[in-house]
Amino acid sequence: MKPTLIIGGGIIGLFTAYFLQKEGIEVQVIDQGDMQTNCSTGNAGMIVPSHIIPLAAPGMISKGISWMFSSKSPFYIHPRLDAKLLKWCYQFYRASNPAHVQRSVPILKNLSLLSKALYQEFHDVHPDSKIALQEKGLMMIYQTAAVEKEEIEYAKLANANSLQADILTPEDIRTFEPNLEVKARGAVHFPGDAHLDPGKLYEFLKSYLQDRGVKFLANTKVTGFEKSGNTVKAVITDKGKIDAEKVILAGGSWSGELAGLLGFSLPMMGGKGYSFLQENKPEIMQSSILTESKVAVSPYGNQIRFGGTMEIAGTNQKVNLNRVKGIFESINRYYPEFEAKFPEENKIWKGLRPCSPDGLPYIGFAPGYSNLLVNSGHSMMGISLAPASGKIISELHQQRDTTLELKGFEVDRYSN
Repeated sequence: MKPTLIIGGGIIGLFTAYFLQKEGIEVQVIDQGDMQTNCSTGNAGMIVPSHIIPLAAPGMISKGISWMFSSKSPFYIHPRLDAKLLKWCYQFYRASNPAHVQRSVPILKNLSLLSKALYQEFHDVHPDSKIALQEKGLMMIYQTAAVEKEEIEYAKLANANSLQADILTPEDIRTFEPNLEVKARGAVHFPGDAHLDPGKLYEFLKSYLQDRGVKFLANTKVTGFEKSGNTVKAVITDKGKIDAEKVILAGGSWSGELAGLLGFSLPMMGGKGYSFLQENKPEIMQSSILTESKVAVSPYGNQIRFGGTMEIAGTNQKVNLNRVKGIFESINRYYPEFEAKFPEENKIWKGLRPCSPDGLPYIGFAPGYSNLLVNSGHSMMGISLAPASGKIISELHQQRDTTLELKGFEVDRYSN
């Protein structure tokens, strides 16, 4: 029997492999990197059912234009003559409307809630995983009247969709952060959110899958495909050809290029983010987002990770230190007593979040193929949505009804 090949060894690929191996499927994972450090290992590790509005939303265009003039801004598209980028930006513009948001809210909520439940189940089944799952919720901290208005409106939307959101005063914030001052006008707390250590999750999954016979082919670049009719017979790599029963495209920011080799359109741009670890002193207790700066704060006891920025960069992986300075400078604006130290360049994590133009992932069968599935385009929500989308792909692989309806996540929505 030929194996199912998963192209992409990030958290999406690993959770897909996790659910397939539970079905007794022979799985091989191909990744062009070393599977040591990637987009899945150094992000904020947030599990956020509260995030029900896609990246493509009203207001993002005007914000993006204003932010484009600052290299330290939270969202940045470097102006350049690039046909792929221009097309993606036009598609992003087309999707940034209230009707798209209205359609997206319930499907993102359901996918996120399924993922949260699967994480709780995963934590119970694997108590030795040491993934540092913390169900303390997420606090959205704001300092300005304009952002306060936005966050309160968002809280109302969340509550209207049965997601608890509590508006906090500065005095309320002190009960969440007793160890240091938080300079804030207020905050919104989402008690249903959680966070974990993404590096520990990734390492546990990889070790667990290897112990159960999943084969990993690291530093292996896919260069083509052998096709017959509506099936993919083999994946061609720089290390040889691998025959396949089924193929799952989970290549993150490179998924669009791979789809091009297969003859269908999968618009994708890498949204580069950065993060760094610090000694957590004085100790910050609560997972938070510093909303004006769009900086994520993820505490793990005596260490804490600060991360952020969305730099639409294609597949360019160079470190832009100005982007990191933007994150760093925000720390003491919100936590004036925190002992922040600018990280050494070799300690700065970077990763490319795969962004579809409408901010929704691609989950399902590829157009024109009977044995090719796609699981990609999760933007900043890869960790948050990985278990749910992995489970759904395993259900499709086994030709079963899926746990959730897939309307909105169709792989062929940009093929016409």
